[in-house]
Amino acid sequence: MADVEQKDTVIVGGGPGGYVAAIRASELGQKVTLIEKGEPGLGGVCLNVGCVPSKALIAAGHRLQQAKDSSTYGISKTDASIDFAKTQDWKQHKVVDRMTRGVEMLLKKHKVEIIDGEAVMDNDSQLRVMKTGPKQFMDNDNGRVIKWNNLILATGSRPVEIRGFKFDGRVIDSTGGLNLPEIPKEFVVIGGGYIGTELAGAYADLGSHVTILEGTGSILNGFDKDMVKVVEKNLKKKGIDIVTNAMAKSSSQDDKSVTVNYEVDGKEQSLTADYCMVSVGRKPNTDNFGLEMTSVKLDDHGKVVVDKQGKTSVDHIYAIGDIVPGPALAHKAFFEGKTAAGAIAGKNTANDWVGVPAVCFADPELAEVGMNADQAKEKGIEVATAQFPFAGNARAVSLDEPEGFVRFIYTKDKKNVVGAQVVGPEASTLAGELSLIVNCGMNVEDVALTIHPHPTLNEPIQEAADVALGFPTHI
Repeated sequence: MADVEQKDTVIVGGGPGGYVAAIRASELGQKVTLIEKGEPGLGGVCLNVGCVPSKALIAAGHRLQQAKDSSTYGISKTDASIDFAKTQDWKQHKVVDRMTRGVEMLLKKHKVEIIDGEAVMDNDSQLRVMKTGPKQFMDNDNGRVIKWNNLILATGSRPVEIRGFKFDGRVIDSTGGLNLPEIPKEFVVIGGGYIGTELAGAYADLGSHVTILEGTGSILNGFDKDMVKVVEKNLKKKGIDIVTNAMAKSSSQDDKSVTVNYEVDGKEQSLTADYCMVSVGRKPNTDNFGLEMTSVKLDDHGKVVVDKQGKTSVDHIYAIGDIVPGPALAHKAFFEGKTAAGAIAGKNTANDWVGVPAVCFADPELAEVGMNADQAKEKGIEVATAQFPFAGNARAVSLDEPEGFVRFIYTKDKKNVVGAQVVGPEASTLAGELSLIVNCGMNVEDVALTIHPHPTLNEPIQEAADVALGFPTHI
């Protein structure tokens, strides 16, 4: 039997939550060991096969469209073309690999021990690290046996696979969607959430004809309908077909195409495409590393039950990121990683945010933080709303992106901001200020009295506050 190794703080998973927790724990004086199985690698899904490479493809699509037609600015139209192999090479080596190397460098800088392998829980105080890859029959290697003073679980999530659409060949998940060898002429996306909508828009800009099959009555269900309408309008301008209330039933494929069978209002229909990407959600990785051998409690959705510091039902075991309740977002995992590391160090840290910003890099972008009006009313909070359109903003008009608006949801009595929304140019960037406003519980007057530079895209934040106070300037 292998010797038992005693470690201080052990972290399982090197994704957004795990590597940030490792850095913070080291900064707080802990000796840190990070176990990473190598797939998708340091930085996790977001950096390697998720939010970062998808933004690279979105950027490439925007550049191609601008090169094809900038006549609005008096620039003559040219016959722009794309070398997709070169695009993919840039995305992988100049974006993803560069950022991954940066994470590895930061971990080394903070003297974090990195163990390559797959962690398997033995009990509440011990795990083994096994070699990754195919296991040989009757393999005598029982792995490295490790005990810890504190353990942080950050094992992430994986795409949900639906019946009739096994991920194989021309039926792909979002990872496959980011790594296609060529731009498909016909591309079917099952699921109109933020992943499906973002990649649908990216491939439409790159030259694909895209069909989105969404099982509910609207794409981007988490956002208010008037925000989604702005996005739908632009998606249709790109030639994207959006089919709602569509239930995907089955698929068949050969070496050149895939046929997708689906049902709308009781009528069976089919589409043939080069590829079909399924993006209907993600499943927490709590079922694949022996967690059942511990006393760690899970909720009805298979997520780890934790307190405000990320502590599980087992003393000295913490959990963060996609495997705990709440939205599966990298920036939420960042925050939770810092909280758990601080809790281990005896700091008074807590995951006590008012709202976590949610962003979709559609065209235009959407972002929101805190409650919308309906959610506030459900909690018995009397609220009002105020919004300012980008059509009244000089910077947005000069960029030829005047669609959308900024909106505040605030209490009627004290005018405290409980939620904020934006759909329009650079909504993802504006989300940072909106998150500060909501999480600090600012009053709309506080916002209105904050001078914003002119001409910029963040002026509508101040303008929306002016609307709330009853003194609008530019509308």
